[in-house]
Amino acid sequence: MTLHPEIATFIAGLPTPPEGPLDPVAMRAADEAHVAPLEERLPLHAVDDVTAQTASGEVPVRIYTPVEADSYGVLVYFHGGAFFLGSLETHDHVARSLAKETGLKVVSVGYRLAPEAAFPAGLDDCYAVVRWATEETGSLAWDGTTLALAGDSSGGTFVAAVAARAHDDGFHRITHQVLYYPSLDLDFDVDRYASLRENAVGYGMETAGLKPFNAFYVDSGADPADPLVSPIKRADLTGLPPALVVTAEYDPLRDEGELYGRRLQEAGVESTVSRYEGAGHGFVQHFSWIPEYHGVFAQTRDFLGRR
Repeated sequence: MTLHPEIATFIAGLPTPPEGPLDPVAMRAADEAHVAPLEERLPLHAVDDVTAQTASGEVPVRIYTPVEADSYGVLVYFHGGAFFLGSLETHDHVARSLAKETGLKVVSVGYRLAPEAAFPAGLDDCYAVVRWATEETGSLAWDGTTLALAGDSSGGTFVAAVAARAHDDGFHRITHQVLYYPSLDLDFDVDRYASLRENAVGYGMETAGLKPFNAFYVDSGADPADPLVSPIKRADLTGLPPALVVTAEYDPLRDEGELYGRRLQEAGVESTVSRYEGAGHGFVQHFSWIPEYHGVFAQTRDFLGRR
C-alpha cells in the first residue's frame, strides 16, 4: 500500500526545515499555534486542570471525564514530542478521543521536558502520576479495576519504561499498556532495523532527524544503553502488563515497535501488534480524523476491555 493520499498531500506542503541547530522554544511555540480553539474540541462531561501532588513534586495534569458516574477506570496518558515538545494542549484532542471512546477517566500528564529538565525528570513525573492516580480519591474516583497507560511516540517510550519500573518496584496495579508508534531504541542504529532505511525519507519524520530531535533528551543524561531510555534493551520482559503496540507502515520506528511486541509475546506477556497500513509516524496525533485511522481509538477501547 502507498502512503495515504491525504497524508502525502500534507507532507508535500510542509516548509523546508530551517538550517542550523533546533530551537526548542520556537518549535514549542509553533506547535501551540496549531491547537484548536476550545469551542471546536470534542465535548466531554468535564475537563479539569489539576496539580498532582506526587513524590516527584507538583505535576500538572488534565483530567478528562467522559460521563458522570460514581467511579471510573483510569487511563494515564503520556504525550509525544521527542521528549522536548508537546504539552497538555497539543495533545488535548488525543486525550479527549481516548476518554470518549474508552469511557475511562483519562489523566494527561504535563511532565517536565528536556533540555530544561534533565533525565529522568520527565520519566519520574510520569511514574509518580501513575502512583498518584491510585491514591487520589477526590478528583479521580478510581474504581480499583482498570489502570491503563497510553502514549504516542516518546510518550510510548515512557509507557514502556513506567511499566517496567513499576514491575521492578513491586507495583502491580497497572492493567494495560498502549504504545502508539513508540520510540524504543534511542541509539538509532540504521543497520538494526530495516524500517530506518526503508522509510528514511519522504514520510514526514525522517531517519536523519531522529538523532538531532532526541539529542535534547540524550544530552540531558538519558543514556541510550539504559533500558529505561531504550526499553527494547530490557533483557527480561516477563511479568509486564498486557500490551497493545500500534505501528505505522511508513514510520522509521516501525520495526523496533513490532520487535518489542514480539519480544513481549515470547516473554509470555499478552500482546497485540497492529500495523496501520498507509500511515506514517504521528498519525494518531495528526491524522486520526481520517476514517481509516480513527478506528485506533475503538481498537484501544476493545483492548482495554480485556481482563
